[in-house]
Amino acid sequence: MKKRNFRDKAKMRKRISAALIAITTLLFLLTLRLAYIMIVKQSEYSGMAQEQWTSEVKISAKRGRILDRNGVELAVSANVYRIDFDLNSIRAYIKKEDSKYKSNAEIAKAIANASGIDEKKVLEKLETKLKSGAEAGSAILERRVEKAAADSVKALKISGVIISPDTKRYYPNNNFLAHVLGSTNIDGEGLTGVELKYNDVLSGTPGMKIAELDSKSGDLPYTISQYTAPVQGKDVNLTIDENIQAFAEKVATQAEKEQKAKAVSILVMDPKTGEILGMVNKPDFDPNNPYAGIESFEGNTEGEKVQKMWRNRLVNDTFEPGSIFKVITAATAMEENLVSDSDTFTCNGSLQFGKRTIKCWKPEGHGTQHFGDIIQNSCNVGFMQLGEKIGKEKLCEYIGKFGFGQKSGVDLPGEASGIVKAVENISQTDLATISFGQTNTVNSVQYMTAFNAIANGGKLIQPHVMKEVTHEDDNGTVVVDNTFDPTKTEVVSSDNAAQLRQYLERVVTNGSGNGAFIEGYHIGGKTGTAQKVNRETGNYEKYISSFVGMAPVSDPKVTIMITVDEPGAGAYYASQVAVPYAKILFTDIFNYMESKFSAENDNALVKDVVIPEVRGMKVDEAKKVLSNLKLNGELVGEGGVVKTIKPYPGYTVKEGSKISLYVNEDGGSTNSIVMPELRGYSSEKATGLLKSLGLTKYTISGSGMVYTQNVPAGEVITKETAIKLELNSSYKD
Repeated sequence: MKKRNFRDKAKMRKRISAALIAITTLLFLLTLRLAYIMIVKQSEYSGMAQEQWTSEVKISAKRGRILDRNGVELAVSANVYRIDFDLNSIRAYIKKEDSKYKSNAEIAKAIANASGIDEKKVLEKLETKLKSGAEAGSAILERRVEKAAADSVKALKISGVIISPDTKRYYPNNNFLAHVLGSTNIDGEGLTGVELKYNDVLSGTPGMKIAELDSKSGDLPYTISQYTAPVQGKDVNLTIDENIQAFAEKVATQAEKEQKAKAVSILVMDPKTGEILGMVNKPDFDPNNPYAGIESFEGNTEGEKVQKMWRNRLVNDTFEPGSIFKVITAATAMEENLVSDSDTFTCNGSLQFGKRTIKCWKPEGHGTQHFGDIIQNSCNVGFMQLGEKIGKEKLCEYIGKFGFGQKSGVDLPGEASGIVKAVENISQTDLATISFGQTNTVNSVQYMTAFNAIANGGKLIQPHVMKEVTHEDDNGTVVVDNTFDPTKTEVVSSDNAAQLRQYLERVVTNGSGNGAFIEGYHIGGKTGTAQKVNRETGNYEKYISSFVGMAPVSDPKVTIMITVDEPGAGAYYASQVAVPYAKILFTDIFNYMESKFSAENDNALVKDVVIPEVRGMKVDEAKKVLSNLKLNGELVGEGGVVKTIKPYPGYTVKEGSKISLYVNEDGGSTNSIVMPELRGYSSEKATGLLKSLGLTKYTISGSGMVYTQNVPAGEVITKETAIKLELNSSYKD
């Protein structure tokens, strides 16, 4: 009888359950691992795999140009070359029996000798490895290689050494417009200025060549390489006028040197469009070598020094504007109907606010003045009284309307907003100081945007340096891709803006801006000498002097701002350190605009001319005198000698005007003369003009520029009229 084996079924079931749990757990863990690999690590492993079975070479796009408004090249990408390695082809080349070079070391030495590139660097690139440790399929050896070196490497005829076109950013005029243009890094990407702001537009789209490889890292013979051609970057056309920029650069360099200033900045704009025609900061840098010269700038580190050198102070820095801000205070009072020219303001030299005494720039005071006088005289006391009339709520409202305390929207990097004190925190003393330009801070572009609103008839227009973006199509035709469309907001009425411009002209003819007076042109302006706070001590210790101007006052076509930061030649009042350079700049601009635009063009600046005395001259001689002044003499009647003319001598007309020459007395008086406007003239020019008109009975008192004349301009007089001129040179603000 066989012995029967008995099994413990309960025990077996436990063992089977344990085994099933173990298998299930293992499968679950394997599933998790697979999911981790397939989902979480998919991109990484896929990239590693792709690196092993593909060879990829990036082809750079040519960067677009930066041009001035007339198409002058300011930044271009010069044609150079790059050297890349197709490492798979190089490895295959080394193995060939007929190859000249049998190792990476030999190839490295040959390329180094041909190109001047460090041999060690070449060898490292030839032995490039992937992250996985496998041999790489490609490597970049060198960018921005000059043609001679590229040709020498190409002549080696090493399979897998790829010479292809590359671009190098080049600034033909070196430091010219440096802070606006900015610079690029080694890869051609914008670092500052327009290069950074419009980097996406300028950079274009790089191309690519991708080839599939076999198991031995060789190109698969029956596959087609993927090739994507690079798309060239588009051109950025600026609002800058190269000629006006050159004038500004010249004047800024002269002012920096003569005034021994820490910095000088100049801004030139078209007030009707918001276009920036010229923008310069001195000292500056060369974008071709953007790190050179940092030793002359302050900073604890090299990075701090570089950033100070690259800063566009007109956009990035703020300052207390001083008396140029009085333009905004005056506009506010006029717009709210709080003041008229009949209102009077009494200045005894200072005003008391609690324990604080705030002085006018003229210690003895200006006495009793009308509204136009406090603008002309830049009277601090008068503007403190005006600020009190306006009130802090209304003044702050207009400060916001004119764009202060917020970015102007200029299309340049790093614009500062400035600091505007909140209305609830403004004390009576603060209201007084804000009214004449202290306490709040502004940046220069921001201020000029507000100043332009007075010049253009009341509109706040967004400032900009980009005019349009263009490219050339396959037929070479220029295509406009984008045009800058600035925002516009009305802030004051055209009538009040026009009246305020008349007051600003008095600043140039009879006030602190008289050093900018140019005979025949109507310039309006404002000076400002503001104290700077020492950040370490908190005290006002140094100065920043500014002049803002517009011309012609009747219909401004150009506005300028000149700022001299910390003048060190002794003087610091704006009338002494900023205004003289405004005259130089205006003169250059006027001459340029006269030659560039005809009298029929809206952009022309036509000079005013005082009609000379030609009565008693022969007709041909009289016509020649008038022609030399760009006036057209038209003969009325027949005869050889001019008896009288219309308009009379002394009358002011525009260049190109027609003057009627009469050879009989039908034209009126043979002795009448129109009294010319002499305010703003120097003593020499005033007396010279009077003598040329036959007015010899005159007396002059004082020194400087003509301040008052006893006979109003435009009054018809005779050669026997006694004329008294008073000169004044005491303006400093």
